[in-house]
Order: sequence, then structure tokens, then C-alpha cells
Amino acid sequence: MDKNQKTQQIAELKEKFSTTQYFYLCNPETLTVEKTNKFRRLCFNAGIEYRVLKNTLIRKALEEVGGSYDGIYPLLHGQTGVMFSTDGALPAKILKEFRKDGDKPVLKGAYIDSDVFAGDNQLEVLAKLKSKKELIGEIVGLLQSPARNVISGLQNSSGQKIAALLKSLEERGA
Repeated sequence: MDKNQKTQQIAELKEKFSTTQYFYLCNPETLTVEKTNKFRRLCFNAGIEYRVLKNTLIRKALEEVGGSYDGIYPLLHGQTGVMFSTDGALPAKILKEFRKDGDKPVLKGAYIDSDVFAGDNQLEVLAKLKSKKELIGEIVGLLQSPARNVISGLQNSSGQKIAALLKSLEERGA
């Protein structure tokens, strides 16, 4: 790879890292070609971009982007595969699914919304992360539950009970 190609790839990676909030680093060196192709296909079908890149190119691109990538630099050794995703937990779920067949690309680390998770032992934690949409859905559900309880209580009560309650409240206030 000549200098122009490296410069072009660094610029491309810089763009990718600056627009992606979630990326995972893994070590694919234990995989055969057949298993690597299977892993790439699994990533592609899930909408994850997977690329094996040179560590120096990754480092230079991250340095040009700037920001809090200090926790990533120590992970850049050996072979490095990068998984770019729009969902923080999806790559971890793909790695877990792929490992069911006995294949084990080692998770070096993950960058999730400016937090670095280093080490293969973080895979379970990362797989359980909820997406932003799931968290918003849970919050909306929690906010709606008190109103639902009041409405269902009013609907289940007969009209007489409500009238009697309103009359007693009126008498107390007067």
C-alpha cells in the first residue's frame, strides 16, 4: 500500500469514526477463511460493517478525529477487525451468536457513546445494553402508567361512587 492509498484510507476511516457512535474491536486471527466469511456474512445481514484494518491506520484516523479515544489506543495490537454499527448492543449480540458454533473472535473492546469497554469479559454487559429507542419506550411506559391507573379506576367505578365522592369533597370544602 503506497502513501496515497494510506492517506485515502485514513481519510475514509476518519469520516467513519467521526460519524459512528458505536464500534467494536475484535481479534479475528483464530478464524479460518471459511469462518471469517461466515462472520462477515452474519455482520452484513445484521447491518454491521466489518473490516479488518491496520492498527496504525486506525490510530491515525482516531487521532485526526480527536476526542476521547485514549482507552482505545492500548487495544490496537495484533490483528484488528472493526465492527461499525448504529446500535450499541448489536455487535455484541452477533459475537455471542457466532460463538455458539464454537468460533471465538476475541473482543478487544468497544466504543459506546464516548465510553470504552475493554476486554473480552465485557461481552455479556455489552449484549445487555438497551438501545436509545428501548429506553425511551420504557420511560414513556412508566410515565403513562399512573394516568392509566386513574383512568381505569374511574372507568371501573360506577357513576354513583364518583358522584358521592365529588359531593363529599364539595361538602368538606364549603
